[in-house]
Amino acid sequence: MAQPDAAPGDATPLGVWPGTAYPLGATYDGAGTNFSVFSEVADAVELCLIDGDGAETRIALDEVDGYVWHAYLPAIDPGQRYGFRVHGPYDPDRGLRCDPSKLLLDPYGKAFDGDFDDDPSLYTYGLDSLGHTMTGVVINPYFDWGADRAPNRPYHETVIYEAHVKGMTMTHPDVPEELRGTYSGIAHPAIVDHLKGLGVTAIELMPVHQFLHDRVLLDQGLRNYWGYNSFGYLAPHNGYAAMDRAGSAVTEFKAMVRALHAEGIEVILDVVYNHTAEGNHCGPTIGFRGIDNAAYYRLVDDDPSHYMDYTGTGNSLNVRHPHTLQLIMDSLRYWVLEMHVDGFRFDLAATLARELHDVDRLSTFFDLVQQDPVVSQVKLIAEPWDVGEGGYQVGNFPGLWTEWNGKFRDTVRDYWRGEPATLGEFASRLTGSSDLYEATGRRPSASINFVTAHDGFTLHDLVSYNEKHNEDNGEDNRDGESWNRSWNCGAEGPTDDPDILALRARQSRNLLATLMLSQGVPMLAHGDEMGRTQHGNNNVYCQDSPLAWMDWSLREENAELLEFTRAVIALRTEHPVFRRRRFLAGGPTRSAGGARDIAWLTPSGEEMTDADWDSGFGKSLAVYLNGEAIPEPGPRGERITDDSFLLCFNAHDEAIDFVLPRTGDGGEWSVALDCSTPTGLADAGYPGGATVTVEARCLLVLRQAA
Repeated sequence: MAQPDAAPGDATPLGVWPGTAYPLGATYDGAGTNFSVFSEVADAVELCLIDGDGAETRIALDEVDGYVWHAYLPAIDPGQRYGFRVHGPYDPDRGLRCDPSKLLLDPYGKAFDGDFDDDPSLYTYGLDSLGHTMTGVVINPYFDWGADRAPNRPYHETVIYEAHVKGMTMTHPDVPEELRGTYSGIAHPAIVDHLKGLGVTAIELMPVHQFLHDRVLLDQGLRNYWGYNSFGYLAPHNGYAAMDRAGSAVTEFKAMVRALHAEGIEVILDVVYNHTAEGNHCGPTIGFRGIDNAAYYRLVDDDPSHYMDYTGTGNSLNVRHPHTLQLIMDSLRYWVLEMHVDGFRFDLAATLARELHDVDRLSTFFDLVQQDPVVSQVKLIAEPWDVGEGGYQVGNFPGLWTEWNGKFRDTVRDYWRGEPATLGEFASRLTGSSDLYEATGRRPSASINFVTAHDGFTLHDLVSYNEKHNEDNGEDNRDGESWNRSWNCGAEGPTDDPDILALRARQSRNLLATLMLSQGVPMLAHGDEMGRTQHGNNNVYCQDSPLAWMDWSLREENAELLEFTRAVIALRTEHPVFRRRRFLAGGPTRSAGGARDIAWLTPSGEEMTDADWDSGFGKSLAVYLNGEAIPEPGPRGERITDDSFLLCFNAHDEAIDFVLPRTGDGGEWSVALDCSTPTGLADAGYPGGATVTVEARCLLVLRQAA
């Protein structure tokens, strides 16, 4: 049995077997652990085993296959901390940054321990970083999943709830204090019951890949709260573990998924494969940079000492390199197969499509996803833009993909704040944005509809502030989006004016109802259902504090808004006419005997003309949805029928009378949802042809029973 070379100060050498090049990372098999790391530029690689006192044992990885350095150590069990040292050229002007004085983190590490102290050794060539950086942890991959099954919820039946692990749980009075801010907190019955009570079917967690807190933020007493600073693509963030034990985050994350699945709730991860926490050329060397800088990062062609930056964060991953692509794909498969997640939302996904400089819709990454039998079968959601030239790509992703529909957000905000000439685009967004997705063979579910998300104003703030108020971020209010399409309804921020407060509440209901009753997949931002506020801060990425956390006392203070949100989600869930699998035809449908599935009407009850659509001042219209004209069959081929609905939209600042359509059977129209009431409930009925007054800036939904 070969023995490792000893370095000065090393502990007693361990037995080393050749091991295998695959799988990459540290893999425990019940008897020992295989270690494997890729580096094309290395001259030599050492595995470093770290004991409880921080002492280091170095193991030379003498086996190399296809630039993958590997060994198997039969004595190494779960809990062992480790890292790598890579010997090779250091010449930043040529993009070469090997430095054996750095303890480097495993790109395939499944758990990490410790923290970074921002010591100069992390930034300076030749200074040893051991003791100043995190370490990898060998994990036990075995877990009792019991009867866990993926809910496999179809897109058209999905309602997504975007949430932050810590922010969602930190102030909930029924979550034990020791579980707040953790995966176990999300799995607690108090949180699960809230999600089920709302009627959401999937929770989309903001980044849980292991991430780094920027020193510039820590120096200001701030933190990288959102977590868009990843470096461990197979590891759940250890800061969200309830137990202070190396590797416990893995078990706790799995238990969370199991608990959510048991209640039929899917888990979607917000993933950041576009850049890493190492930042630009002045950033720390913690892993990728020291292992193989040019393989993992996009370097400037004529100046490889610097990094291409399509994300505004200092670097961009090099998705042109096969091993970087392999890392991303292996990471995705790992989270599906081993961690049982149900899908991914890709941050700044346009960056992943950049083969050279331009965004290429058919880039290698998307080809790989299309062909992968695991990844291709889960929910794939793109944030379809980055900050590079040509990065705005809404509507341009391949057929498997859904997209955050930024045009839906912008149009719905503009319509309800009274911007002129929005009716035509508003109609497109309401009906699933066929202008964006139908040409690529996609369905309405390709549109992930949202009015608010983590990035920007909350719903409460959207109707309470005209300007951002980000002074707490320490950047003189320069950070965050300045063009928010918000409207404060007459006063900036807090007010005691009852008329303004009533208008804000009505606008919140209008926006929520429009979101939930539009074709496509709705996404609700956590806390919007109870009026969460960030006091006008639209960029709380660095605010790990009550400013960004959910305030659960708002459940009582804004109980009517919470009840309204539950009611409008239930309305969507109970009626397939609001969640069609196919785009609306607009004309006669064969399955309904020639009946139309949708009609657009003026308040007077006449069909909209071109002049009506082109009217710059028009702010009101009615939408008739025919529940007897749904052509797509149910899951067993059965015909789907539903009640018919009339949605009366009035974004005008005065009340408007709407004439209700007459129906052949003379059925009565009843109120299904009235945004002028605090809970949306109203007990009223009207015959066809009657005139109904819709309050100023209000949505009224009427139903006619099938």
